Amino acid sequence: MNTKLLLLTACLALSACTLNSPMPAAPAGGPLQPPSPAPVVEVLTPAAAAPDELTPLLGYHQTLRRMSQGELMKELSGLGQQPRGPRVAVQMGMALMLTRGSGDLARAQALLDSVATSADVEAAPFRPLAQLLSSNCAETRRLSEHADKLAAQQKDNQRRIEQLTDMVEGLKAIERTLPARPAPASQVTK
Repeated sequence: MNTKLLLLTACLALSACTLNSPMPAAPAGGPLQPPSPAPVVEVLTPAAAAPDELTPLLGYHQTLRRMSQGELMKELSGLGQQPRGPRVAVQMGMALMLTRGSGDLARAQALLDSVATSADVEAAPFRPLAQLLSSNCAETRRLSEHADKLAAQQKDNQRRIEQLTDMVEGLKAIERTLPARPAPASQVTK
């Protein structure tokens, strides 16, 4: 892609130079010669690009997102039967990120971290995606823990509100049972 852009830029620069060059002076007594045509630059495209390892995985992730929890569990079971490799580890991590079971995010992050830090040559194409997904798992876990803390605080606050409401109702009940107060003497004489 970059070489195509570079070649296209070079062609445009060369053609701009030939379009803006001064016209040659006419020979004495003769007509002007037309300028020679600009050289044609042929842009060659690579015959076959290296196979992209990540595009199928991104499509696989979209497929996983459309699956139900039962289908995700079946997919995980099927992945568990396959020989372990970086691709299978990333696929299992993707599936575990979506199951939302207890400890699944931690398992997904561990699998993705193993690919992201692997020195294996087979893992090289998957490292950037594994790093991205691992950081996503870490952030999701952090947000989940924060949401759990907030839910616990809300539950505690609700319990306190109920206790205070009960206290206020108790005080109102005590107040109703008290005898009426006599009117102050200053108001009686008027």
